[in-house]
Amino acid sequence: MNRLGDAHLRTWTLRLLALLAADGEAQIAWLGERELETESLIAETELLCRVGEGLAERGAIEAGSLRALRAIGRRLGKIDAVSRTGLWADALSTDPAWDDVRRLARACLLTTLGDWRQPLPRPVGGYSADR
Repeated sequence: MNRLGDAHLRTWTLRLLALLAADGEAQIAWLGERELETESLIAETELLCRVGEGLAERGAIEAGSLRALRAIGRRLGKIDAVSRTGLWADALSTDPAWDDVRRLARACLLTTLGDWRQPLPRPVGGYSADR
């Protein structure tokens, strides 16, 4: 992939990580009236965790960030089918896995950017970490 494509994927990954790292109250506020399915968020996050492998190979992210992305992917992989159903807003308050994901996302942002507190992505219609 070219540098522009890698930069876009890195930005997309960091924006999603910012959302995952945010305090629960900030995540709920970000969701607003949107109904984001837990399974959709997990699928997108797992995809970006896999994309991180290629980004690391090309030097677009650091080794420490890749380790954190792998840890996030492993933790999401342990979420059972029942916990993947329903809305993410509900899962945030009932499934302790999201506390683990939050901690791991914060570690990744700390390694990559020096601070886990980052602006949340601008919501556009349905969920998209791209904006």
